[in-house]
Amino acid sequence: MKDPAITPELIDKHGITPEEYEHILEILGREPNFTELGIFSVMWSEHCSYKNSRAELKKFPTEGDKILVKAGEENAGVLDIGGNMAVCFKIESHNHPSAVEPFQGAATGVGGILRDIFTMGARPVANLNSLRFGPICGDSAEAKRNRVLLAGVVEGIAHYGNCIGVPTVGGEVVFDPSYNGNPLVNAFNLGILRHDQIRRGAASGVGNPVFYVGAKTGRDGLAGAAFASRDLTEESKEDRPAVQVGDPFMEKLLLEACLELFQHPEAVVGVQDMGAAGLTCSTIETASRGGSGIEVDLNLVPQRETGMTPYEIMLSESQERMLIIVKKGFEDEVRRIFAKWDLDAAEIGYVTDTGRTVIKVGDDVVADVPSRELADDAPLYHREVREPSGLKTLQSFSYEAEFPSSPAPEELAQHWVTLMNSPSLASKEWVYRQYDHQVQKNTVLVPGGDAAVIRIETESGGERFIAMAADCNGRYCSLNPRRGAMIAVAESARNCTMSGALPIGCTDNLNFGNPHDPEVFWQFRESVEGLSEACRAFATPVTGGNVSLYNKNPKCSIDPTPVMAMVGLIEEREHITPSDFQSTGHDIVLVGGEGSEMGASAFLYEIHGIKKGMPPEMNLEAEVRFQNAVRAVIHQGMVQSAHDISDGGLALALTESAVNSGIGYEVDFATSCLRPDILLFNETQGRAILTTEATQTEALLAQFSGLKVNAQKIGVTAEHKLSRVILKSGTLEFRLSHLQDSYRGAISRCMAV
Repeated sequence: MKDPAITPELIDKHGITPEEYEHILEILGREPNFTELGIFSVMWSEHCSYKNSRAELKKFPTEGDKILVKAGEENAGVLDIGGNMAVCFKIESHNHPSAVEPFQGAATGVGGILRDIFTMGARPVANLNSLRFGPICGDSAEAKRNRVLLAGVVEGIAHYGNCIGVPTVGGEVVFDPSYNGNPLVNAFNLGILRHDQIRRGAASGVGNPVFYVGAKTGRDGLAGAAFASRDLTEESKEDRPAVQVGDPFMEKLLLEACLELFQHPEAVVGVQDMGAAGLTCSTIETASRGGSGIEVDLNLVPQRETGMTPYEIMLSESQERMLIIVKKGFEDEVRRIFAKWDLDAAEIGYVTDTGRTVIKVGDDVVADVPSRELADDAPLYHREVREPSGLKTLQSFSYEAEFPSSPAPEELAQHWVTLMNSPSLASKEWVYRQYDHQVQKNTVLVPGGDAAVIRIETESGGERFIAMAADCNGRYCSLNPRRGAMIAVAESARNCTMSGALPIGCTDNLNFGNPHDPEVFWQFRESVEGLSEACRAFATPVTGGNVSLYNKNPKCSIDPTPVMAMVGLIEEREHITPSDFQSTGHDIVLVGGEGSEMGASAFLYEIHGIKKGMPPEMNLEAEVRFQNAVRAVIHQGMVQSAHDISDGGLALALTESAVNSGIGYEVDFATSCLRPDILLFNETQGRAILTTEATQTEALLAQFSGLKVNAQKIGVTAEHKLSRVILKSGTLEFRLSHLQDSYRGAISRCMAV
């Protein structure tokens, strides 16, 4: 098949600007052929090169005492957790593919992040996910489509994770009209390894053979990186071939074969998964990292379809494939191990000292490009920024001016139940019941609480515990992206703290609209600076992550959604703390004060349909002091349960702790100076409800006082199956079974329509 002529139209179709094409001509000293144009297109796409975001990402803190592999060095970061053990973790997006084909888009998102982790030499032990969809309730065409997307995405995540045997232990799901037609599917994985098991992705040693291992190459996933680097439109259904097809059983074989090979470190020089941009990215990046070159023969690449062109082979994103640089003389050992696992292990090329990636078909050269320039010298843009028009007006909204008096107790009770019925606030049981969260038998705190916790055995036979949480409030970020991003860090750290963990590091997934829109890029820059400031305050370095731009539907861009996944360390089993009430007769303590901030709150949005106001203040110094204090009393054995207060305020926090445990409560705010609606539903940050044995309450309050953190007893867990809140305007009382039905069944009722 003859290659098409290189025309301005073809260049534009590949997402390459005229200026970028001129740079390509300078690098090559000639016009690229069709395959080379495709190679430049994917390597210089936003998805692979971060050309629009790279300058901003340099603001993140990436250094720390526990860092073993830092952000940008390899496929994922690695942190020391003691006992010669380490954790490797990362989060990635598969938004565009999931919008086009939700099942395979989500499934291959899980598969891709798993490969990022075991490429590093780590065994994957836990998955999280952060998901966003448009509203799912009602009979509108959009709601029906959103239900299809939710069902497909959850099924895809469950299929891949359950089949490969890695537990999905937590995450978050949010519903908002800004995600209509453009869902967000962010997949996180954490793996464990010893310090000496860390593997690198560099090609070095002239003459060392290059092996292709795993599944055969097909036409699925063609140019997926380029697909993810442009706006998602109504015509994107024509891009269905750009969505990869996953096979978790094949990936399980690949995982075990790679980890077995890694037990022979003398045989492995470098390893890289074939993710975005497939064979193109894996060859060029390993050569660039090693300061070397690579030459491969595409005739030797295992293929499952006939007649594939060099362009198709190089740009295919078929799943479950790896590139391994082998020490010369160990070829037979590699073949033996992969044959044992019934996998292809084809020697397709070798390392050179030319600094170039040369692609051949037999004796014919079909591409010859410089490795470093492609991997490291992609265009770098500093986009125009402009604060969104009308933002100041939205921020100036005042809840008390708009609603000068509190609703009557009966109306407050109705609002309380309405919040419990909101899919964004309600239990995500419908989602996580489809996931196997107990496989591998190391899950300690299961989905439904503040953070997931898993057990890790150290080399000496001891144990450590790892907490994980992913958070972001897109509503906050739409109204103040800097503050909203800071809260995302604080909230994810807070969730780890509530479980008894010290936050030690994080990974981010930055989901935004078109970077060429100055208002969108202003949101991006503000969010990055907010994340950076908060990560420094918590001493949690960013170990890596993902940028997903061009997320918009025909009506608008998504709300800015900088998801933060935090990892925390618990050294003693007795420090692990659940979020739900543990027993009757325990005192309930409110830590951090009553609060009064209603701007951008879930109550304002879910009850009144208003997305306005300034998000809550984020005093980082006070937040760090608050979390340190909570962790201190947990470690002293004074706390039976701990649950942070966030979306939905104190009302939702109390309800969640009760309905998940089946234990009622009685709290008394009759002497509070706050209006009842503000008292119950405000989202002031840096707060939590703890339970403690009555004999320890006085000592607990004294501890908080000494640490300069507000704390007060507000009630008790009760034997009766009621939720009772005493206010100065009256008493609210709910049957626990009623709240449980509202809270646990909200999503399933919408999905059953």
